[in-house]
Amino acid sequence: MRLIQPLLLTLTASVAAAASVVVLTDGLTVWSSSLETDAMLSALVNGDHSATRSPHQSTDRASVRDTTSVHAISPDGYSIDPLLRVALLSQRPVRIVQPQGRTTCSTSEGAPVSPVTLRKLLRGTTEAWLRCGTAEGSVKVNGRTYQGIVHLINRGEGWIAVNEINMERYVASVVGAEMPSGWNEEALKAQAVAARSYGLVHLIRPASPDWNLGDTTRWQVYAGQASSTARTLKATEDTRGLVLSHQGGLVETLYAATQTIVEQAHGHLGASMSQHGAQKLAQQGLTYIQILERYYNGAILARIRRDG
Repeated sequence: MRLIQPLLLTLTASVAAAASVVVLTDGLTVWSSSLETDAMLSALVNGDHSATRSPHQSTDRASVRDTTSVHAISPDGYSIDPLLRVALLSQRPVRIVQPQGRTTCSTSEGAPVSPVTLRKLLRGTTEAWLRCGTAEGSVKVNGRTYQGIVHLINRGEGWIAVNEINMERYVASVVGAEMPSGWNEEALKAQAVAARSYGLVHLIRPASPDWNLGDTTRWQVYAGQASSTARTLKATEDTRGLVLSHQGGLVETLYAATQTIVEQAHGHLGASMSQHGAQKLAQQGLTYIQILERYYNGAILARIRRDG
């Protein structure tokens, strides 16, 4: 996980208009115009604050610590499932890439690349951009399977594999990589919401022009299909599209394994979740909403929805 201050991302553009998203953090303004962000312009973070706020809660804006709690949001229709580009930094150097099924790799112009040519390219230093697989298929990188498309990018500094995958598939894998999938389902759900919120932050504020975030502990661990199980898929589906919001912005949800690590690494940064703590709370009978309330006091649940 990135050890940076939790921030609020305000979607300043109208969801019905083609405009850029402004991200403000530490006095820095970042303008993003990626294809993934364009998808977000047709979506909204929909938190009905009046519906989810308790009757006694003030509507005045206040700091995270001054507002009261995470509140439930009623399920509704279709939630948008945006594409995320994840740099497979754990797989550097890229040695073997194998599209599964009948799919192949191709150049940026669409010309097919044979397995023999691909192996030669990966051993070389030629700058190139290749696309492997399809959105519904899978690709093996160094023996590990990833769903969706894998882009192979070399800008003169060696090859990097970037997995283009839908947010919900990504979240299911992160949950299993960050928590044992046999843990209490409410802890898994809390992890799913935290992982989705964190991923959405980096969809709007990408780490690179070529990718949104990495797959290592510097961001949040993503292990592809290997860490996606029936239980992590269920936790993801049960919280589909839900993120944490505060004052109309999106909360970057920091978390760590234990409360000790949380205090050492994130103590000066504000709200952060202990994963082992979440498991203990779940075992005590708390729901994922109550768990999130303990760690992200003042936030509310919001749903990623398509406008209209």
